[in-house]
Amino acid sequence: MRAVRIVWLAPLVLAVCLYAQARMSLRQLDSFVESAAKLKQDDKKVASYLKNVKLRERMSEDELTTMLSYGVGQRTAEALRTIFEDSKRLAPPPPPAPKPVFKLPDPPTATEQRALIEHLREYALNYTKRLPDFICTQVIRRYYDPTGLEFWRRQDVITVRLSYFEQKEDYKIMLMNGAPAEVGLDRVDGAISTGEFGSMLKEVFEPSSEAAFQWARWATLGGRRMHVIQYHVRQDRSKWTVSYQRSQTITPGYHGLVYVDRDTQMIARLTLEAEGIPPSFPVQQAGTVLDYDFVKIGGSEYMLPLKYTVKMREAKYLAKNETEFRMYRKFGADTAITFDIPDALPEEGRKEEPPKPQ
Repeated sequence: MRAVRIVWLAPLVLAVCLYAQARMSLRQLDSFVESAAKLKQDDKKVASYLKNVKLRERMSEDELTTMLSYGVGQRTAEALRTIFEDSKRLAPPPPPAPKPVFKLPDPPTATEQRALIEHLREYALNYTKRLPDFICTQVIRRYYDPTGLEFWRRQDVITVRLSYFEQKEDYKIMLMNGAPAEVGLDRVDGAISTGEFGSMLKEVFEPSSEAAFQWARWATLGGRRMHVIQYHVRQDRSKWTVSYQRSQTITPGYHGLVYVDRDTQMIARLTLEAEGIPPSFPVQQAGTVLDYDFVKIGGSEYMLPLKYTVKMREAKYLAKNETEFRMYRKFGADTAITFDIPDALPEEGRKEEPPKPQ
C-alpha cells in the first residue's frame, strides 16, 4: 500500500516543480537564456521549455534585444518574442533598491581640533611613563627586491628579546633564521630600526619639533572610526635619522599621518615619510608605518606596538622590514619567554577601509 501511494505522488511532485520553474523573473530568464546559449543547448529543447515560462513582470524591448544577442537559435528567439508579447499586460519590474547613502560625521570644529591635538601631545609625551616594565618577542622579517617592482624575496628572520625596564629599551638578538645568535641589534648588517616604544611619538609631538598639524579626514581602521591627522616636521627641527652602512647619516624632514581612535582618543597608527633627502645620499626613499593595539600585561590592558614596517629604496634596490611584537610578558627576574618564531600576523584588520556608516 505504501509503495502505491509513493508512486502515485511522484507525478504530482514533478508537476509542482515544473510549475515553480515556469514562473520566472526577468533576471532568472536572462540568466537561463545566456547560460543555454553558452552551453550550446539544443535549440528545440530550449524553445520547448520556454513555451511553459510565464514572467512575473513586463519585459522591455531592450531586455529582449539583450537576450537575443546571446546567439540563441531561431526557435528560442521565437519563444522569447512570444514571452515578450505576453508580458506587455504585466507591471514593469520594481526599480533596483537604492544604494545605501550615509553621511560621515561633520569634521571637528577648529576648537575641537586644537583640543584634540593638545590631548595627543600630552598622550605622546607621557606615553612611555604609563607603560609597565615588560619583556616581549620581536620578530623582524627582512625582505629585498633588486627590481624595484616590490617582488619581495625574504632575506632573513631575526628573533629579538626586547626588555622594557624603567622606561629604557634593551634589544638582544636570540635567533638568526632559527639558529642561536646572542648579539646586539646594532651589530647586524642591513636595514634595522629601533625606537618604536615612544620615540617616534615623542619626536612628532614634542614642542621643539614645531610640527604643523591639520585634521585631514575620517577613516575606518579595524572596524573603528578614526580621526586622520596629517603633520609635517621641517628638516631643521627633525631628530629622525637615516643611516647608510654606518658611514653616512642624514637627518631629513618628514611628514605623515596620525590615526586616532575617535572613541578612546588613543593613537592606533603613525606613519612617517622622509622628505628632502639629498640627491647624493644613497637611500632616496624611507618611510615607516607603526600600528598599535591593546595588549594585556599583568591583568591590565595597554596600547602597545603591534607591527612596524620600514621601506627604503636605493636606486632600484628596495628593502623592507616587517617587525612584529609578540608574547608580551610582565618583566621580572623569573620571567620565562620562548623564542619560537610565530606565524606572521594576518593583514586583515590593518588596512584602511572605505568609510562605513556607524
